[in-house]
Amino acid sequence: MEGESSMIFISGGVRSGKSSFAENLACDLAKQTGGNLQYIAAGQANDPEMEARIQRHQEDRKSSSLKWTSWEKPSRLAELSGVFGKNDIVLLDCLTTLLNNELFLTEDRWRDPAVQKQIDADILEGIIHIQRDCKAFIVVSNEVLNEPMGGNELVFIYGRLLGSLHQKMAEKAEKAFLIEAGIPLQMKGEPA
Repeated sequence: MEGESSMIFISGGVRSGKSSFAENLACDLAKQTGGNLQYIAAGQANDPEMEARIQRHQEDRKSSSLKWTSWEKPSRLAELSGVFGKNDIVLLDCLTTLLNNELFLTEDRWRDPAVQKQIDADILEGIIHIQRDCKAFIVVSNEVLNEPMGGNELVFIYGRLLGSLHQKMAEKAEKAFLIEAGIPLQMKGEPA
């Protein structure tokens, strides 16, 4: 409906092209609507590979013909509630990194089911509040659940939480895409 906010969920494997697809989609929406581009970066440069990936994404946005405003937000997404306006196209990259960061904020408390439930609720609350405030909210995430979780308790808990968040994102989204080898497969919603 006109004037209502929309959510688009994009998932795919590591290096599948999902971030590029999401950025191009955000740019297309901004051109169509005259919206402002906002980028929420959940990544942290903890190693040289991640530092290079962050730099590449920053350069991609700088070389765009459209202006992006970036927000470095590796955790506590709800703190951005009220920041965005009804003319903003907001892109969160990425949910998997955000969840990872939230789990490690808790030190060893991630084993506590109540802490796990709170992390899930906090991430979902942040997403709902941001989505409510803007014109369109694009959430990017990695598909890491196709591999066996093994005997590692943290990996199992992470996978369970991420699977739950993916289901909630797909349910709330008007459109959902799976990116495979750079090819977007629309899984939900009306084709453009």
